[in-house]
Parts: sequence; structure tokens; C-alpha cells
Amino acid sequence: MNTPGPTTETAEGLASVLRRNIAEMRERRENAEREAPAGDRAAQRITDFAGSMGFVVLHLGLFGGWILINTLGPSAWRFDPSLVVLAMAASVEAIFLSTFILISQNRISAAEQRRAELDLQINLLAEHEVTRLIDLVTRIADRLEVPARDADLDELRRDVEPGAVLDSLLEDEEPRERE
Repeated sequence: MNTPGPTTETAEGLASVLRRNIAEMRERRENAEREAPAGDRAAQRITDFAGSMGFVVLHLGLFGGWILINTLGPSAWRFDPSLVVLAMAASVEAIFLSTFILISQNRISAAEQRRAELDLQINLLAEHEVTRLIDLVTRIADRLEVPARDADLDELRRDVEPGAVLDSLLEDEEPRERE
């Protein structure tokens, strides 16, 4: 990873390092979409269409026309007077659509999990860096004989142990799960 130099503002008011990070994340997302298996890409396109107003309008036209023809149309045009075939077609469509949606949700969930892991690692690194800065500033203050003693500073100078925090959170959750 490149170490950023001095932060400069861009015309839009964003720091150049932020603009670079946004561009990198966008490029990674686009690469992930391009490199996804064909089945996943197809499922995503179907899911995107199924969640659109075009899909609603298409179904209103198809189902509405089907129902109108088979209930109010001339007898010669009625190919499904009991609407059983329509119900079966809608059921099969629902099965396939729910499968496509689940495939898309699984992909989204995996991406969210990767982002959460990245957030965690960045937060842990930032916490470690802040702890080191507090320690350094405290030692500088001591050396310069600047009164900077605070009971909280000694606590803040200690590294956070993620495992201990997670164990504590899990202990807090256990009583609620038993209720």
C-alpha cells in the first residue's frame, strides 16, 4: 500500500487521498462484477429487472391480459378459463425469482462481509496508531515536564485486545438468548 503524501484538496473539496480511495474501491467493485461467474451476473440482471417498475408493468399487462381474455373474452379465445395455468406459471416464476434473489443476496452478503472485515482491520490499525500516539505524547509531556497526567490516559495507552472485547460482547448476548 502506498503511503500518502501531504493531503491536498481537490476542486470538489475532497482530499486527494479520499478521491484516490474512492476510485480504487469503485475499480475493485467493477472488477468483482466483471469477474463474477456468468450465472451470478445473470441472476443479478434478472433480480435487478424483477425489482423494477418495468417488471411490474410487464406483469400487469401479461397477467391482466391473460385474466381479461380468459374471463371476459370471446369463448374461442379462452385458453385457460379456470386460470389454473396462470396460477401454475406464476408459481414457477416465483420459485425461479426467489432463487435468483437468493443468489444475488448471497453475493451481496459476501461483499458486505469482506467490507466489514476491511473496516475491522482499519479500525484496529487506527486504534493501535492512536494508542501509540497517546503513549508518545504522554512521554513527550513527561520529558518536557508538562503536567498531563490523567487517570484515563494510562488506560488509553493500553492496546485493545479484540478477542477480549468479542468475548465480552458474546457474554452479554448469552443471557438475552436464553430469555
